Amino acid sequence: MDVLRQSSLPQGRGPRARTQRLMLETATRLMQAGAIPSVSEVAEAAEVSRATAYRYFPSQAALVQAVVEEALGPILGWRSRSKDAERRVASLLETGMPRIEKFEATFKAALKLSLDHWAQREAGTLGDEPTFARGHRRDLLADALAPLRDQVDPQVFTRLTQALSLIFGVEAVVVLKDIWGLNGEEMLSAAHWAAQALIRSAVTESGSVKVA
Repeated sequence: MDVLRQSSLPQGRGPRARTQRLMLETATRLMQAGAIPSVSEVAEAAEVSRATAYRYFPSQAALVQAVVEEALGPILGWRSRSKDAERRVASLLETGMPRIEKFEATFKAALKLSLDHWAQREAGTLGDEPTFARGHRRDLLADALAPLRDQVDPQVFTRLTQALSLIFGVEAVVVLKDIWGLNGEEMLSAAHWAAQALIRSAVTESGSVKVA
C-alpha cells in the first residue's frame, strides 16, 4: 500500500472543531465553484461571526492553505516501499493527478491567488498580507526519487526534481487538459511517459546503472 493518509480536518466533536470544519467545508465549496473567498466571505456563507472566523484563519492565505491541504488529501500522505525510482514516481503520479483533477477548480483558484500575490508583491501593493505558500511537490518528488540520490550527480538529481515538478501539479492539468484537451486517463499517460523519459535521461547523464 503506497498511501497513508491522516485527515487535516480538525479532529474531535467540540464546538471549536465543528466551527472550523464548517468553515473549511464552506471555503472548499466556494473554491470548487471557482471563487477565491476572503475570510469574511466564508464567515458570511457559513453564518459564523467574522471575529470567530479570523480566530481560526487570520488571513486569506491561511484559509486557502488549509483548503488546499485538505484537497490534496492522500497526496500529502503518499509513501512508497519500492526501491525503484520509476515505480515510485509512477505511484506518486497515480495518487496525485486524479486527485488534482477532482479538485481542479480549488487548485486553479489557489494558483490564481498565488499569481495575484506575486503581481501585488512586484507592484509593491501587497502590504502586510501574508502570501499563499506553495511547494509540497518539491518534498514529494524528492522522496519519490530517493533511490537515485546516491546514484546520480547531486546537480542532476536537483535538475531532475525540478523537471518533474513541471508535470506534477495543477499547472500540468492546465496545459494537458485546457490546451491539449486530454481527459484524465490521457493526462496521466502523458505524465507517466514524460517522467520515465526524464528519469532515464538523468540516469544516463550521470552514467549510473539503468533503473528497471
